[in-house]
Amino acid sequence: MQKDSIYAEPLAQIQDFCFDATVAEVFPDMIQRSVPGYQTIIQTIGKLTARYQQDSSNYYDLGCSLGAASLAMRRQLSDSHSKIVAIDNSPAMVERCQRHLQSFRSEVPVEVLMADIRDVDISNAAVVVSNFTLQFLPKQHRDELVKRIYQGLKPGGIFILSEKFVQNDPHTHELLIDLHHDFKRANGYSELEISQKRTALENVMRPDTIEEHQQRFSNAGFGSSTVWFQCFNFCSMVAIKTPVAVKSEAEGIHA
Repeated sequence: MQKDSIYAEPLAQIQDFCFDATVAEVFPDMIQRSVPGYQTIIQTIGKLTARYQQDSSNYYDLGCSLGAASLAMRRQLSDSHSKIVAIDNSPAMVERCQRHLQSFRSEVPVEVLMADIRDVDISNAAVVVSNFTLQFLPKQHRDELVKRIYQGLKPGGIFILSEKFVQNDPHTHELLIDLHHDFKRANGYSELEISQKRTALENVMRPDTIEEHQQRFSNAGFGSSTVWFQCFNFCSMVAIKTPVAVKSEAEGIHA
């Protein structure tokens, strides 16, 4: 695993953060040292997939990066009539994702697409995952994407959303930021690295509050949602599309 040292030296001009070849090369180290609970989130995506899988279904990984969530889903699936669709708009990420997924043999096919997740059809889905991706979309596009995810899910299907979030209360907001920075320092990042990366992300990552996410789920039509993981200012949520109620024979007779 190559160490992330992208921001280790002073930069005369800090460019907006992007998922280019440089980031793709160090991404496994970067994500482990930057996102608290990342492995727990990935492992639980696999467990949720096992719980909510449906026969002959599609499983989507929106903003797949190197394919960690896709691989977690694939390990839990055995239905060869189902398919995983992994999507990212970074050529460097897509190329490495294809290699990573090929390393695990499975009867479940995976289609890796280089595309904008806003342009991809979502249909016949049992599980849709957006792992730290929605936060990079312009805010005005998020509602529509979540509505399309809801519409593309089968009844009983789930949407797993992991995000960095903000809080309206300034005191707790700053507390969570400080705790996250302590986490990064404990993982070997310097003050310079923390500062420069924060500047690089300012214009491209605009997190929502948890309440905004929950309202967006409700507006899209999801019947249930909850935060299942939180550490500092990072969380993962699951929204469930209500299954279609099946009438019993007795109900049918009385009707």
